[in-house]
Amino acid sequence: MSSSTVRIFVSAGDPSGDIAGSLLLEEISKKNNNIEFLGLGGKRMRRTGQEQIVDGSKLAVLGFWEVARKFLFFKRLMNQAVAMIKETKPKAVILIDYPGFNLRLAERIKPLGIPIIYYISPQIWAWAGGRIKQIKRLVDRMLLILPFETEMYNKAGVPNEFVGHYLLDDIDPRFIKAPYNMDSDLILLMPGSRPQEVQRMLPVLLQSAFLLSRMGDYRFAIAAVEGNIDYEAYSKNANIPIEVVYGRSRELAAESRLVITSSGTATLETGIIGRPMIVIYKTGMITYMIARRLVKLDNIALINISAGKRIVPELIQGDASAVNITREAEKYLTDEKYTLNTIRELNEVTDKLAQTGASARVAESVMRIINC
Repeated sequence: MSSSTVRIFVSAGDPSGDIAGSLLLEEISKKNNNIEFLGLGGKRMRRTGQEQIVDGSKLAVLGFWEVARKFLFFKRLMNQAVAMIKETKPKAVILIDYPGFNLRLAERIKPLGIPIIYYISPQIWAWAGGRIKQIKRLVDRMLLILPFETEMYNKAGVPNEFVGHYLLDDIDPRFIKAPYNMDSDLILLMPGSRPQEVQRMLPVLLQSAFLLSRMGDYRFAIAAVEGNIDYEAYSKNANIPIEVVYGRSRELAAESRLVITSSGTATLETGIIGRPMIVIYKTGMITYMIARRLVKLDNIALINISAGKRIVPELIQGDASAVNITREAEKYLTDEKYTLNTIRELNEVTDKLAQTGASARVAESVMRIINC
Protein backbone atom coordinates (compact mmCIF):
# COMPACT_ATOMS: atom_id res chain seq x y z
CA MET A 1 0.00 0.00 0.00
CA SER A 2 1.35 3.42 -0.97
CA SER A 3 2.06 5.92 1.79
CA SER A 4 -0.24 8.33 -0.01
CA THR A 5 -3.20 5.95 0.14
CA VAL A 6 -6.25 7.49 1.79
CA ARG A 7 -8.56 5.22 3.81
CA ILE A 8 -12.29 5.76 4.26
CA PHE A 9 -14.38 3.56 6.54
CA VAL A 10 -17.90 3.00 5.19
CA SER A 11 -20.68 1.21 7.08
CA ALA A 12 -23.81 -0.02 5.31
CA GLY A 13 -25.90 -2.90 6.61
CA ASP A 14 -28.85 -3.59 4.33
CA PRO A 15 -29.46 -4.14 0.60
CA SER A 16 -30.58 -0.57 -0.13
CA GLY A 17 -27.56 0.80 1.71
CA ASP A 18 -25.35 -1.51 -0.33
CA ILE A 19 -26.76 0.00 -3.54
CA ALA A 20 -26.22 3.57 -2.33
CA GLY A 21 -22.79 2.72 -0.96
CA SER A 22 -21.56 1.04 -4.14
CA LEU A 23 -22.61 4.02 -6.27
CA LEU A 24 -20.87 6.37 -3.84
CA LEU A 25 -17.62 4.38 -3.73
CA GLU A 26 -17.52 4.30 -7.53
CA GLU A 27 -17.92 8.09 -7.68
CA ILE A 28 -15.26 8.70 -5.03
CA SER A 29 -12.85 6.42 -6.91
CA LYS A 30 -13.39 8.47 -10.08
CA LYS A 31 -12.18 11.54 -8.19
CA ASN A 32 -9.25 9.81 -6.48
CA ASN A 33 -8.24 6.27 -7.41
CA ASN A 34 -5.82 6.06 -4.50
CA ILE A 35 -8.53 5.66 -1.86
CA GLU A 36 -8.94 2.41 0.08
CA PHE A 37 -12.40 1.54 1.40
CA LEU A 38 -12.90 -0.46 4.58
CA GLY A 39 -15.89 -1.44 6.70
CA LEU A 40 -19.30 -3.04 6.26
CA GLY A 41 -21.37 -3.53 3.14
CA GLY A 42 -22.88 -6.03 0.74
CA LYS A 43 -21.94 -7.68 -2.54
CA ARG A 44 -22.04 -4.53 -4.60
CA MET A 45 -19.76 -2.61 -2.26
CA ARG A 46 -17.37 -5.55 -2.12
CA ARG A 47 -17.17 -5.49 -5.92
CA THR A 48 -15.93 -1.88 -5.73
CA GLY A 49 -12.97 -3.16 -3.68
CA GLN A 50 -14.19 -2.51 -0.14
CA GLU A 51 -12.39 -4.60 2.49
CA GLN A 52 -15.24 -5.99 4.58
CA ILE A 53 -15.23 -7.18 8.17
CA VAL A 54 -17.99 -9.74 7.63
CA ASP A 55 -20.16 -11.21 4.89
CA GLY A 56 -22.83 -8.59 4.20
CA SER A 57 -25.62 -11.19 4.06
CA LYS A 58 -25.35 -11.50 7.86
CA LEU A 59 -26.14 -7.83 8.42
CA ALA A 60 -29.67 -7.45 7.03
CA VAL A 61 -31.73 -8.31 10.12
CA LEU A 62 -35.23 -6.89 10.49
CA GLY A 63 -37.15 -6.22 13.69
CA PHE A 64 -36.42 -5.61 17.38
CA TRP A 65 -36.72 -9.25 18.41
CA GLU A 66 -34.65 -10.52 15.47
CA VAL A 67 -31.84 -8.06 16.30
CA ALA A 68 -31.99 -9.02 20.00
CA ARG A 69 -31.48 -12.69 19.08
CA LYS A 70 -28.20 -11.74 17.34
CA PHE A 71 -26.98 -9.52 20.18
CA LEU A 72 -23.64 -11.28 20.62
CA PHE A 73 -22.95 -11.19 16.87
CA PHE A 74 -23.55 -7.44 16.70
CA LYS A 75 -21.55 -6.83 19.87
CA ARG A 76 -18.54 -8.62 18.35
CA LEU A 77 -19.07 -6.79 15.05
CA MET A 78 -19.12 -3.43 16.82
CA ASN A 79 -15.85 -4.20 18.59
CA GLN A 80 -14.29 -5.30 15.29
CA ALA A 81 -15.44 -2.12 13.53
CA VAL A 82 -14.09 0.13 16.31
CA ALA A 83 -10.79 -1.77 16.33
CA MET A 84 -10.43 -1.43 12.57
CA ILE A 85 -11.09 2.32 12.73
CA LYS A 86 -8.57 2.79 15.55
CA GLU A 87 -5.94 0.75 13.74
CA THR A 88 -6.34 2.17 10.21
CA LYS A 89 -7.10 5.81 11.18
CA PRO A 90 -9.33 6.60 8.19
CA LYS A 91 -9.70 10.17 6.90
CA ALA A 92 -13.47 9.88 7.36
CA VAL A 93 -16.19 7.51 8.47
CA ILE A 94 -19.29 7.36 6.25
CA LEU A 95 -22.38 5.85 7.85
CA ILE A 96 -25.15 4.79 5.46
CA ASP A 97 -28.61 4.41 7.00
CA TYR A 98 -28.66 1.32 9.35
CA PRO A 99 -29.12 3.53 12.44
CA GLY A 100 -29.40 0.82 15.10
CA PHE A 101 -25.78 -0.09 14.48
CA ASN A 102 -24.36 3.07 12.92
CA LEU A 103 -25.38 5.52 15.62
CA ARG A 104 -23.85 3.26 18.26
CA LEU A 105 -20.71 3.10 16.16
CA ALA A 106 -20.65 6.90 15.93
CA GLU A 107 -20.91 7.07 19.73
CA ARG A 108 -17.90 4.79 20.12
CA ILE A 109 -15.64 6.56 17.62
CA LYS A 110 -16.57 10.20 18.23
CA PRO A 111 -13.67 10.70 20.71
CA LEU A 112 -11.21 9.76 17.96
CA GLY A 113 -11.81 13.07 16.17
CA ILE A 114 -12.40 11.47 12.75
CA PRO A 115 -15.03 13.29 10.60
CA ILE A 116 -18.34 11.39 10.71
CA ILE A 117 -20.54 11.76 7.63
CA TYR A 118 -24.04 10.29 7.65
CA TYR A 119 -25.55 9.47 4.25
CA ILE A 120 -29.25 8.52 4.15
CA SER A 121 -30.77 9.84 7.32
CA PRO A 122 -32.28 7.65 10.01
CA GLN A 123 -36.04 8.08 9.98
CA ILE A 124 -36.12 10.86 12.57
CA TRP A 125 -39.54 11.86 11.26
CA ALA A 126 -40.89 8.50 12.43
CA TRP A 127 -39.27 8.09 15.83
CA ALA A 128 -39.13 10.10 19.01
CA GLY A 129 -37.21 13.38 18.78
CA GLY A 130 -34.27 12.30 20.95
CA ARG A 131 -32.49 10.73 17.99
CA ILE A 132 -31.91 14.05 16.23
CA LYS A 133 -30.21 15.39 19.38
CA GLN A 134 -27.91 12.38 19.29
CA ILE A 135 -27.17 13.03 15.60
CA LYS A 136 -26.36 16.69 16.29
CA ARG A 137 -23.85 15.61 18.95
CA LEU A 138 -22.20 12.86 16.90
CA VAL A 139 -22.41 13.67 13.19
CA ASP A 140 -20.37 16.29 11.36
CA ARG A 141 -22.52 16.34 8.23
CA MET A 142 -25.84 14.80 7.17
CA LEU A 143 -26.34 14.05 3.47
CA LEU A 144 -30.07 13.78 2.81
CA ILE A 145 -31.95 11.91 0.08
CA LEU A 146 -35.49 13.11 0.87
CA PRO A 147 -36.26 16.83 0.42
CA PHE A 148 -38.57 17.23 3.42
CA GLU A 149 -35.78 16.16 5.80
CA THR A 150 -33.87 19.43 5.24
CA GLU A 151 -36.25 21.54 7.31
CA MET A 152 -36.00 19.19 10.31
CA TYR A 153 -32.21 19.23 10.32
CA ASN A 154 -32.05 22.99 9.76
CA LYS A 155 -34.36 23.51 12.72
CA ALA A 156 -32.18 21.25 14.88
CA GLY A 157 -29.00 23.05 13.82
CA VAL A 158 -27.41 19.99 12.18
CA PRO A 159 -25.13 20.72 9.19
CA ASN A 160 -26.83 19.07 6.23
CA GLU A 161 -27.10 18.93 2.47
CA PHE A 162 -29.92 17.61 0.27
CA VAL A 163 -28.23 15.55 -2.45
CA GLY A 164 -31.18 13.82 -4.12
CA HIS A 165 -32.04 10.14 -4.27
CA TYR A 166 -29.46 7.54 -5.27
CA LEU A 167 -32.15 5.40 -6.95
CA LEU A 168 -32.29 7.91 -9.79
CA ASP A 169 -28.64 7.02 -10.47
CA ASP A 170 -29.24 3.28 -10.22
CA ILE A 171 -32.48 2.84 -12.17
CA ASP A 172 -32.12 2.59 -15.93
CA PRO A 173 -33.36 5.92 -17.40
CA ARG A 174 -35.73 3.91 -19.63
CA PHE A 175 -37.65 2.89 -16.54
CA ILE A 176 -37.93 6.29 -14.81
CA LYS A 177 -41.55 7.42 -15.24
CA ALA A 178 -41.89 4.69 -17.87
CA PRO A 179 -44.96 4.77 -20.16
CA TYR A 180 -47.81 2.74 -18.69
CA ASN A 181 -49.52 -0.03 -20.65
CA MET A 182 -53.11 -0.35 -19.48
CA ASP A 183 -53.38 -3.58 -21.47
CA SER A 184 -50.52 -5.33 -19.65
CA ASP A 185 -51.56 -8.62 -18.04
CA LEU A 186 -48.59 -8.80 -15.63
CA ILE A 187 -49.04 -8.41 -11.87
CA LEU A 188 -45.71 -8.26 -10.05
CA LEU A 189 -45.22 -9.57 -6.51
CA MET A 190 -42.35 -8.04 -4.53
CA PRO A 191 -41.99 -9.77 -1.13
CA GLY A 192 -38.75 -8.03 -0.09
CA SER A 193 -35.10 -9.00 0.00
CA ARG A 194 -34.63 -10.33 3.55
CA PRO A 195 -35.53 -13.93 4.45
CA GLN A 196 -37.82 -12.73 7.28
CA GLU A 197 -39.71 -10.44 4.91
CA VAL A 198 -40.21 -13.14 2.31
CA GLN A 199 -41.33 -15.65 4.92
CA ARG A 200 -44.02 -13.28 6.20
CA MET A 201 -45.05 -11.54 2.98
CA LEU A 202 -44.84 -14.04 0.14
CA PRO A 203 -47.54 -16.50 1.30
CA VAL A 204 -50.20 -13.78 1.43
CA LEU A 205 -49.02 -12.38 -1.92
CA LEU A 206 -49.49 -15.82 -3.46
CA GLN A 207 -52.95 -16.15 -1.91
CA SER A 208 -53.81 -12.78 -3.41
CA ALA A 209 -52.54 -13.87 -6.82
CA PHE A 210 -54.83 -16.90 -6.66
CA LEU A 211 -57.86 -14.71 -5.92
CA LEU A 212 -56.91 -12.25 -8.68
CA SER A 213 -56.49 -15.09 -11.17
CA ARG A 214 -60.21 -15.77 -10.77
CA MET A 215 -61.01 -12.18 -11.77
CA GLY A 216 -59.15 -12.11 -15.07
CA ASP A 217 -56.50 -13.64 -17.31
CA TYR A 218 -53.43 -12.26 -15.51
CA ARG A 219 -49.81 -13.40 -15.37
CA PHE A 220 -47.96 -13.32 -12.06
CA ALA A 221 -44.24 -13.02 -11.37
CA ILE A 222 -42.18 -12.90 -8.17
CA ALA A 223 -39.33 -10.37 -8.18
CA ALA A 224 -36.63 -12.54 -6.62
CA VAL A 225 -33.15 -11.63 -5.37
CA GLU A 226 -30.12 -13.90 -5.43
CA GLY A 227 -29.32 -15.47 -2.09
CA ASN A 228 -30.51 -18.19 0.25
CA ILE A 229 -34.27 -17.76 -0.28
CA ASP A 230 -36.10 -20.66 -1.95
CA TYR A 231 -38.81 -18.75 -3.82
CA GLU A 232 -39.67 -21.82 -5.87
CA ALA A 233 -40.67 -23.73 -2.73
CA TYR A 234 -43.26 -21.04 -2.06
CA SER A 235 -44.49 -20.78 -5.66
CA LYS A 236 -45.13 -24.54 -5.88
CA ASN A 237 -47.94 -24.09 -3.35
CA ALA A 238 -49.62 -21.25 -5.23
CA ASN A 239 -52.17 -23.39 -7.18
CA ILE A 240 -51.60 -21.15 -10.23
CA PRO A 241 -48.61 -20.60 -12.53
CA ILE A 242 -46.13 -18.18 -10.92
CA GLU A 243 -42.90 -17.18 -12.62
CA VAL A 244 -39.87 -16.61 -10.36
CA VAL A 245 -37.57 -14.03 -11.96
CA TYR A 246 -34.18 -13.07 -10.50
CA GLY A 247 -32.51 -9.69 -10.79
CA ARG A 248 -35.03 -8.00 -13.09
CA SER A 249 -37.43 -6.34 -10.65
CA ARG A 250 -37.28 -2.91 -12.30
CA GLU A 251 -37.79 -4.24 -15.79
CA LEU A 252 -40.73 -6.33 -14.58
CA ALA A 253 -42.22 -3.35 -12.73
CA ALA A 254 -42.05 -1.28 -15.91
CA GLU A 255 -43.85 -4.06 -17.81
CA SER A 256 -46.52 -4.59 -15.16
CA ARG A 257 -50.10 -3.49 -14.79
CA LEU A 258 -49.86 -3.53 -11.00
CA VAL A 259 -47.21 -4.12 -8.33
CA ILE A 260 -47.96 -5.60 -4.90
CA THR A 261 -44.93 -4.93 -2.73
CA SER A 262 -43.65 -5.11 0.80
CA SER A 263 -42.90 -1.76 2.41
CA GLY A 264 -39.40 -0.36 2.08
CA THR A 265 -37.19 1.11 -0.61
CA ALA A 266 -39.10 -0.96 -3.18
CA THR A 267 -42.03 1.43 -2.84
CA LEU A 268 -39.82 4.32 -3.98
CA GLU A 269 -38.38 2.23 -6.81
CA THR A 270 -41.86 1.34 -7.99
CA GLY A 271 -42.99 4.95 -7.61
CA ILE A 272 -40.05 6.26 -9.64
CA ILE A 273 -40.93 3.77 -12.38
CA GLY A 274 -44.50 5.06 -12.10
CA ARG A 275 -46.47 1.93 -11.39
CA PRO A 276 -49.63 1.70 -9.30
CA MET A 277 -48.96 -0.40 -6.26
CA ILE A 278 -50.37 -1.87 -3.09
CA VAL A 279 -48.00 -1.80 -0.11
CA ILE A 280 -48.17 -4.49 2.55
CA TYR A 281 -46.20 -5.05 5.71
CA LYS A 282 -46.11 -7.87 8.23
CA THR A 283 -43.62 -8.26 11.06
CA GLY A 284 -43.28 -10.23 14.29
CA MET A 285 -45.84 -9.41 16.96
CA ILE A 286 -43.26 -8.20 19.49
CA THR A 287 -41.65 -5.92 16.92
CA TYR A 288 -45.05 -4.64 15.82
CA MET A 289 -46.22 -3.86 19.36
CA ILE A 290 -42.99 -1.98 20.15
CA ALA A 291 -43.13 -0.07 16.86
CA ARG A 292 -46.75 0.93 17.42
CA ARG A 293 -45.76 2.65 20.65
CA LEU A 294 -42.69 4.37 19.19
CA VAL A 295 -43.43 5.24 15.58
CA LYS A 296 -45.30 8.49 15.01
CA LEU A 297 -46.43 8.19 11.38
CA ASP A 298 -49.69 8.12 9.49
CA ASN A 299 -48.00 6.28 6.59
CA ILE A 300 -45.21 3.70 6.49
CA ALA A 301 -44.51 3.46 2.75
CA LEU A 302 -41.59 5.69 1.70
CA ILE A 303 -43.45 6.73 -1.43
CA ASN A 304 -46.38 8.00 0.65
CA ILE A 305 -44.09 9.64 3.21
CA SER A 306 -42.22 11.42 0.42
CA ALA A 307 -45.52 12.60 -1.05
CA GLY A 308 -46.75 13.91 2.30
CA LYS A 309 -50.01 12.04 1.79
CA ARG A 310 -51.31 8.58 1.03
CA ILE A 311 -51.09 8.02 -2.73
CA VAL A 312 -51.12 4.22 -2.67
CA PRO A 313 -52.89 1.91 -0.20
CA GLU A 314 -51.05 0.44 2.78
CA LEU A 315 -52.14 -2.79 4.46
CA ILE A 316 -50.35 -3.59 7.71
CA GLN A 317 -50.27 -6.73 9.89
CA GLY A 318 -53.75 -8.28 10.07
CA ASP A 319 -55.07 -5.91 7.41
CA ALA A 320 -52.58 -7.38 4.93
CA SER A 321 -54.91 -10.24 4.02
CA ALA A 322 -55.46 -11.75 0.58
CA VAL A 323 -59.06 -10.50 0.59
CA ASN A 324 -58.05 -6.90 1.38
CA ILE A 325 -55.19 -6.94 -1.14
CA THR A 326 -57.53 -8.26 -3.83
CA ARG A 327 -60.10 -5.57 -3.04
CA GLU A 328 -57.50 -2.81 -3.46
CA ALA A 329 -56.13 -4.43 -6.61
CA GLU A 330 -59.58 -4.53 -8.16
CA LYS A 331 -59.75 -0.71 -8.02
CA TYR A 332 -56.62 -0.41 -10.13
CA LEU A 333 -57.63 -3.17 -12.53
CA THR A 334 -61.12 -1.80 -13.22
CA ASP A 335 -60.90 1.98 -12.78
CA GLU A 336 -58.70 3.62 -15.41
CA LYS A 337 -59.18 7.13 -14.03
CA TYR A 338 -58.13 6.04 -10.53
CA THR A 339 -55.06 4.27 -11.93
CA LEU A 340 -53.90 7.16 -14.13
CA ASN A 341 -54.37 9.66 -11.30
CA THR A 342 -52.17 7.48 -9.06
CA ILE A 343 -49.46 7.38 -11.74
CA ARG A 344 -49.61 11.18 -12.13
CA GLU A 345 -49.11 11.65 -8.38
CA LEU A 346 -46.24 9.15 -8.32
CA ASN A 347 -44.51 11.07 -11.12
CA GLU A 348 -44.86 14.28 -9.09
CA VAL A 349 -43.05 12.62 -6.16
CA THR A 350 -40.25 11.51 -8.50
CA ASP A 351 -39.81 15.13 -9.60
CA LYS A 352 -39.30 16.13 -5.94
CA LEU A 353 -36.43 13.67 -5.51
CA ALA A 354 -34.11 15.89 -7.60
CA GLN A 355 -32.27 14.84 -10.75
CA THR A 356 -29.71 12.13 -11.36
CA GLY A 357 -26.23 12.71 -9.95
CA ALA A 358 -26.95 12.22 -6.23
CA SER A 359 -23.99 9.86 -5.83
CA ALA A 360 -21.62 12.33 -7.50
CA ARG A 361 -22.88 15.12 -5.23
CA VAL A 362 -22.26 12.96 -2.15
CA ALA A 363 -18.76 12.13 -3.42
CA GLU A 364 -18.01 15.84 -3.90
CA SER A 365 -19.16 16.58 -0.36
CA VAL A 366 -17.01 13.78 1.05
CA MET A 367 -13.94 14.95 -0.88
CA ARG A 368 -14.37 18.48 0.43
CA ILE A 369 -14.55 17.21 4.00
CA ILE A 370 -11.45 15.02 3.73
CA ASN A 371 -9.67 17.66 1.58
CA CYS A 372 -8.61 15.24 -1.16
